Amino acid sequence: MLTTGSFRVKAGYLAAFLLLLISYGLIFLTLQQFLKQSRWIEHTDLVINNLETLSSYLNEAESAGRGYVILNDTDQLQTFYSGTKRIDSLLKNLDSITADNIIRQRRLDTLKELIQEKLGRMYRGVLLYKEAGNVVTNEMKEKGQIGKVLMVNIKSSIRQMETAERQLLQMRKENLRAVSISIKIIAITSLIIAILLSAYSFATYSKESNAKAKADEQANSYRKQLETKVRELQEANAELQELRSLEKFTATGRIARTIAHEIRNPLTNISLASEQIKAASGSDEETIMLLDMINRNANRINHMISELLTSTRFALLQYSRIDINTLLDETLELAKDRIELNHIRLEKDYSNPGCEVMADMDKMKIAFLNIIVNAIEASEKEKGVLHIHSWHESDKCFVNIKDNGAGMDEEAQQKLFDPYFTKKGNGSGLGLTHTQNIILNHKGSISVKSRMGEGTEFTVVLNAASEAAS
Repeated sequence: MLTTGSFRVKAGYLAAFLLLLISYGLIFLTLQQFLKQSRWIEHTDLVINNLETLSSYLNEAESAGRGYVILNDTDQLQTFYSGTKRIDSLLKNLDSITADNIIRQRRLDTLKELIQEKLGRMYRGVLLYKEAGNVVTNEMKEKGQIGKVLMVNIKSSIRQMETAERQLLQMRKENLRAVSISIKIIAITSLIIAILLSAYSFATYSKESNAKAKADEQANSYRKQLETKVRELQEANAELQELRSLEKFTATGRIARTIAHEIRNPLTNISLASEQIKAASGSDEETIMLLDMINRNANRINHMISELLTSTRFALLQYSRIDINTLLDETLELAKDRIELNHIRLEKDYSNPGCEVMADMDKMKIAFLNIIVNAIEASEKEKGVLHIHSWHESDKCFVNIKDNGAGMDEEAQQKLFDPYFTKKGNGSGLGLTHTQNIILNHKGSISVKSRMGEGTEFTVVLNAASEAAS
């Protein structure tokens, strides 16, 4: 027959089990909602990025068309044709990713009609220019005025769509914050419940000395449950940190595209104007030399902008099933000359069997090669040690690349993946930005730990290839 104390003990632990079960269920549901909101944020941001890119391509095509008419340069004509193809491809992509929203589709249909009319008029303008013997006619000027009005309408339509998407993005971010707050409230409530139940159990154990052994066993079980819950919360926090990193990278890419848009148009005008002046008769040698200098620097700025866009743009990946150890060995082969030239001691600690991932082989080689080259350059010649460790846990593949170089301070670590941040005299500051771009494209993560005088280590985490994908 159960005593009153034993009944209280069992009743207390039954209540604890039910409350913990409820809290776990609530945390699971809120985490699912958190992930859902994160995916919607990523989707909305992708639509905004595509709209911004579309505006940039339209400006580029229009500038190329004007450049052809002004300079009679067939290279500008080729740029115009290739730009119209990219615009068509981008419109198809926008049509695909907005298929779930009728309002978006209607706005996009209106935008496509305006763009098709604009491009059609541009094509007809090029044909009229050729038929007129490469001379600008009054008819072309009249059509040009219509084209300007069309361009204004197109940009207005794009801005309206961007405004609507940004409002939607803000709403989804607020929903995400609300879900995050809910997780915190549930966690705090669960902690309070745990404290109260622990106090209740302690009082009961004090009164019921004959049930002490059983109480200790249940307390250990309860502690393990709490530890599991803490780990789950830590994993949720890690996902939040990755989301923040992705948002920062996306914002950087958006800023880069805005800068490119604002710089390339006047840069094109500068190049076109300098070429036209150079082509004019009567220019002396000094003027031609200065014009050449302007063109060289304009091309250099354009090249820098292209590198920045490449390092911050989401890329199309060619996935294949890759053994992570094979990938590391092939990357090390590319850095073999540097390792031997600097007399770096290489230490490999690979998992056996190796972990397989679905990835773009060439791009992942670039990502790991950037990290390895940085490690080599940070190490002292003939004293450097490069340690590469790979392992896997559950559905994740881990790669740790560590050197014994000079290390970095906290400020440098915070800015390490920012574009153009470098402490090397001949570095571009885009290598690790490109590396982060590639890894984020693969739905992975990259982190860095470093201390001055103790070296630096990078940890890359990728999703392991599932058996179903084979």
